Amino acid sequence: MVWFFVLSVLIIVLVPVFHIVKTKLSEENITVETPKGYINDASELNQTAIDTVFNAPSTKKELEAALRKILLYAKAKRLKIALGGAKHSMGGHTIAPKGISINMLPYKEMYFDKTTNCLTIGSGALWEEAIHYLEQYGKSIAIMQAFSSFSIGGSISVNGHGWQKDLPPLAASVQSFTIMLEDGTIKKCSRTENIELFRLVLGGYGLFGIILDVNLKVVDNKALQFKHLQLKPEDYLAYYKKHIASNPKVDLVFGRLRISNKNFLEEATLNYFEEIEAVIPPLKKGKSTEAERLVFRGSTNNEYGKRLRWDLETSSNKLSQNTIYSRNELINDPVSLIENKDKKSTDLLHEYFIPERNFMEYINAIKPILKNSEIDLLNITIRGVQQDNDSFLAYANEPVFGFVLLFNQKKTEAQEKAMQVLTKKLVGVALEQEGTYYLPYRLHINREMMRKSYPKAAEFFKLKLKYDPNEVFSNKFYEHYK
Repeated sequence: MVWFFVLSVLIIVLVPVFHIVKTKLSEENITVETPKGYINDASELNQTAIDTVFNAPSTKKELEAALRKILLYAKAKRLKIALGGAKHSMGGHTIAPKGISINMLPYKEMYFDKTTNCLTIGSGALWEEAIHYLEQYGKSIAIMQAFSSFSIGGSISVNGHGWQKDLPPLAASVQSFTIMLEDGTIKKCSRTENIELFRLVLGGYGLFGIILDVNLKVVDNKALQFKHLQLKPEDYLAYYKKHIASNPKVDLVFGRLRISNKNFLEEATLNYFEEIEAVIPPLKKGKSTEAERLVFRGSTNNEYGKRLRWDLETSSNKLSQNTIYSRNELINDPVSLIENKDKKSTDLLHEYFIPERNFMEYINAIKPILKNSEIDLLNITIRGVQQDNDSFLAYANEPVFGFVLLFNQKKTEAQEKAMQVLTKKLVGVALEQEGTYYLPYRLHINREMMRKSYPKAAEFFKLKLKYDPNEVFSNKFYEHYK
């Protein structure tokens, strides 16, 4: 019996190790270079010929003059302009075919005003750069997306939402911004100044001008203690109300659904972080994420890998219960945490926003669709999002739960067609459940269905012509939906 016990232990330990090592060895450390004269985005499915790539200057003094020259060049050559940062939008939102691509990443000047408790920051800065800058002041970003590798301007242009407890999308934390219009003039926009333009640019996909400096509300950095619950999806709302909504100590929260064939969408976790009186751990630099990444990548098109990931995450969560982190540490996760090194496939996001009253109906409706799809599902995260009262093209017109779905798609025509079919089905379900879908992703939805999701879209595109009558600012998103 002893040998059988030892053998069982070895199998339990060695099989996962073998799977992770196999995942690592199967990866190709090949960087696919975009050819000169072309541009792409995070989807790796939008390689497009362009006229010019212009890198924004790093200082405000040089920036404004340089951008005005680019605007004059574009008008003289009758070229369109698209704006880009980290380029994590996936439908060509940062690309104007045969046009000009302005890379805003170099412009990242920032200044923290202790009196107003606001951060003024260049639109090309990454969130991780803002987090490290604010660390010295004991401050933290109020609202931001799950990964810190995105740019400020890009996140504002898609009006991203975060995993901060029961808050609206990012627009709510924007106090003001400056924007250069197509004629080279600069406008300051806020809730009291150029109000219409303020609302249009927040979630405006770069169609109204070039965002220069953003004034963001910030919050205190805090010590947060991790809590974790395992539950059934049908109990999610009850647990959420008890442990999250009615708990003033909760600061960050997200849920997950199990996506292995075994117990598919029949198990969930609720992970949250409570404020605690304790010494705030310092923000780490260059933390290693390789082990987590390999566990995640090992779940791609692999049922064993999906079960292993769920088991390891839930086990790790139990061990990490009551661990204390700094808020800045928690929101500073790079997108490299899930990096895909298989150059024959790409990871694509979908996001759907569903009212609380239809929470379980939505999960039950998507279950057979996802189960029968050819596209490999990697992850479903759940986040609460409060009503958006700021952006014109709002996706949260009431309190909703955001379902963030991550897929792995092969770079083949067959898989692209399969993704189109899947997307239409999932958007259809969202509409049936009185919800909507998020716009920064692949352009697989037609104008009619988009307008059902966003009834103010026609007015949005009409107002675009008010501020940009010559359609200088454009991208694939605009050309598809206008």
